[in-house]
Amino acid sequence: MTTLAVSREISAGAGGAPRTVSRLTALGTLARRRFALSARTPREIVVPLLTPILFALVIAPALAKMVNSPGLDYKTYVAIGTVGLLVPLSCMFAGIGVIVDRDSGARRELLAAPVPRSLMVAGNFVVALVVSTLQLGALMIAAIARGANFNATGTGVLWFIAAAYLFAIASYGIAEVLANRIPKQEEYVGATPAVAILPWFLAGSLFPIHALPGGLAAFAKVLPLTHALAIMRYGLLDRHATGLHDIWGMSNATGMAALSLAVVAAWAVALSAASVRVFAKSAVR
Repeated sequence: MTTLAVSREISAGAGGAPRTVSRLTALGTLARRRFALSARTPREIVVPLLTPILFALVIAPALAKMVNSPGLDYKTYVAIGTVGLLVPLSCMFAGIGVIVDRDSGARRELLAAPVPRSLMVAGNFVVALVVSTLQLGALMIAAIARGANFNATGTGVLWFIAAAYLFAIASYGIAEVLANRIPKQEEYVGATPAVAILPWFLAGSLFPIHALPGGLAAFAKVLPLTHALAIMRYGLLDRHATGLHDIWGMSNATGMAALSLAVVAAWAVALSAASVRVFAKSAVR
């Protein structure tokens, strides 16, 4: 689906007359275009999975043999922590398509369509979310196949899904902001490790945050990934909410999970708003 065809599909009604389309129709059209461009082959979906699946299949079991973690399945602990690497990487890769659109001139045709700028960002995000969901499902299947033991309940799964999706929204917000602020694709790729990988080592992915030095532990409590991982582990693994206790120091597990979910949601809202604002500014340049 070409950009010009998308613009015409959004802006033209019966007989080619311009018309105002519903937001849902426009969003679906924009999402189909992005999916056709960025996820049209299995390779583009599978390649970002390689590192996270390596963690789930090889590194997590190896670490589990070395680390003494009484009362906790460390293999499963690391498998859930790998979500915090997979989602940001997937969203950052999605941001490359934004740069390609801007540099190739395709964005100009899209901007001519009678739709809000926010829907153009949302259309890109929908595809990033779908791809992240497929990859997340593959990661969980690989972890279970390698022996991960999830202690999931219906409520626990809901906690996991809410944290994962809110964190994905926040991650794509960062990707969209950077893609519209960084002039060159090479610079964007160079920024990916600092944005998507560095926080993963500080957010309790491989070890509890209380093992960090005081200053880093305090910084980790600000990161949305720290809260998201603590909620996901509470939902699927640690019913004692050890990770949440490291953050809040409270005894009410549900209350701590709700507080952390509110933190992740706040990051998601703030970064989504920033992404729309930055996109709108870059669109008029």
